Amino acid sequence: MDSIKERNCVVVSVRGKLDSVSSPDFERGILEIISTGEKNVLLDCASLEYISSAGLRSILGTAKKLRQGQGRLLFCCVNGYVRDVFRMSGFGSLFEICAAREDALKKF
Repeated sequence: MDSIKERNCVVVSVRGKLDSVSSPDFERGILEIISTGEKNVLLDCASLEYISSAGLRSILGTAKKLRQGQGRLLFCCVNGYVRDVFRMSGFGSLFEICAAREDALKKF
């Protein structure tokens, strides 16, 4: 997981798998970002190949923390298997998902 400040948000690039093994590190990283006062997070999923139910729970927890602080969580570049999981799990209706990173950045 890499992060960079862009415009009015922090872009977090998620890579590989987001599952029961990697979710705790993901959550710690996001909580660290939120603890610095950042309110808006964009998850760039271009390099995310797999997500499990543990990964989905981590994302829900992240969204809840951000909403408590009046922040937002958006997604971009969700492809392949991950897109299918998002669709089947209802994440597509819970979260705003943009096709391109630039489109998502404009929403902040």
